[in-house]
Amino acid sequence: MTTLQNRYDFVLFFDVANGNPNGDPDAGNLPRMDPETNQGLVSDVAIKRKIRNYVAAAHNGEPGHNIYMTDRAVLNEQHAKAYAATGIKQEAKKLPRKDEEAAALTGWMCNNFFDIRTFGAVMTTDVNCGQVRGPVQISFARSEEPILPLEISITRSSVTNERDRDKERTMGRKHIVPYGLYRAHGFINAKLADKTGFSESDLETLWTALRDMLDLDRSAARGEMAARRLIAFRHDSALGNAQAHKLFDRVTVRRRSEGDLIPVGDARTHNLPPARAFADYEITLDGENLPEGIEIVEPF
Repeated sequence: MTTLQNRYDFVLFFDVANGNPNGDPDAGNLPRMDPETNQGLVSDVAIKRKIRNYVAAAHNGEPGHNIYMTDRAVLNEQHAKAYAATGIKQEAKKLPRKDEEAAALTGWMCNNFFDIRTFGAVMTTDVNCGQVRGPVQISFARSEEPILPLEISITRSSVTNERDRDKERTMGRKHIVPYGLYRAHGFINAKLADKTGFSESDLETLWTALRDMLDLDRSAARGEMAARRLIAFRHDSALGNAQAHKLFDRVTVRRRSEGDLIPVGDARTHNLPPARAFADYEITLDGENLPEGIEIVEPF
């Protein structure tokens, strides 16, 4: 299968209503925040986890779509599969001395595991399969405006221990963001895709996962989350035809206010009521006078 020949840079928008998009275990599972701006954060790891879960569910059992980083996976056992399949003798903590054997091991892992082919992996454990730098990288997502996390008290009619049988109810807490529109940036390196085997078909799988992963990830803690828009800039070369940050600057967000559109961050937004729906925003894409060799693609 032909590997990807074009560089891509993309912008993903998703939102949350009455849910916790990414709790911080070091802060009592409060929604992640930038303490200086109060903007909400969702880690790149959380986004990749959702992609992995979607691909695992949508392509279960299909060749080349196994997932390396799964719940309770034992990585040495994953690596041992490569040695068994290639017939290469394993030496503790070391790659084979022959370059072709080392390449065969990492190649087998890339061919069989979608997330290694996509995101890369460090596989230098006791059963050593080398390192792979993935072509797809995703940034932290950041909310367009500050968020105000709420701590909600909840009650439970059941108890955990026999000694608490006579208690009427127990109390608990959950944290939510009333509403937040989040923006993440992504980068796809065609030169690295050539090394891992990331293909045009894999790209379509990635676009579909970004669109549908939040529908698969429903939970009481997540509230209502939805992927809203994906804007990709396709370069007509592997190295690229423009700097990513200049392309991202073409994608802007504005608040709606009685027929007016006010750029996010403008002082006038301080007088507006808090956003509570996607309809409170407008995403604008400047597609005029694009750099030569750049094409805009909107998978959704």
